[in-house]
Amino acid sequence: MTLLDKDGVRLTVDDTIATVTLANAAKRNAQSPAMWRALAEAGSLLPGNVRIVILRGEGKSFSAGLDRQAFTPEGFDGEPSFLDLARGADSELDATIAEYQEAFTWWRRTDLVSIAAVQGHAIGAGFQLALACDLRVVAEDVQFAMRETSLGLVPDLTGTHPLVGLVGYARALEICATGRFVHAAEAERIGLANLVVPGGELDGAVADLASALLASPRDAVIETKALLAGAAGRTYEEQRTAERAAQARRLRDLAGLGE
Repeated sequence: MTLLDKDGVRLTVDDTIATVTLANAAKRNAQSPAMWRALAEAGSLLPGNVRIVILRGEGKSFSAGLDRQAFTPEGFDGEPSFLDLARGADSELDATIAEYQEAFTWWRRTDLVSIAAVQGHAIGAGFQLALACDLRVVAEDVQFAMRETSLGLVPDLTGTHPLVGLVGYARALEICATGRFVHAAEAERIGLANLVVPGGELDGAVADLASALLASPRDAVIETKALLAGAAGRTYEEQRTAERAAQARRLRDLAGLGE
């Protein structure tokens, strides 16, 4: 069932699995404000029974990053150019960037597990979109790069927090400040990729992972995801307390004593 198909984004749902496809292969799935609004809308349209969201890109590249038209004086039709935004008030610029970020925030909702299936280029905004997901399965030809610093900008689409969490501060700084490519073998070694497979096996590997995730009861996965997602911000003792509270909820639910 197709719930959305516009501005280079297609959302389909098959029972408990939703697939969000970047569908502008002719431009290597380059991103624009219109695409970001469509991605945010896709998150709001998910039926309540969806447990897994797969993010994929059509064609040879997952996403080549921000469409360079954004840096031209005319920008995109019907959109303020980035140059116009830079001339505006700080509050307006902040609000606009916050709106753009909404395309990248919902993938880590605790009631879902999101999987990015990444092939070819995942550059800048494309890299950050892959980082927005919980898990990443990548093809052997993957090329991650954070090119914003090379353009005189900073990564501002929520990618810095998960990147540091995955690879550590020093490695994240080196990747971002140099803008270099991170290929499949390194991505797996440093924790960016959960699994590397030949390109022809990417869809099958993602489907297998989704099936494995669906094998566990939904509420147990939700509680576990919340525990792990909050662990870095808690002390050891706070995490112990959170574990006990979560387990108590699970035991009561299993005994039919939940609220």
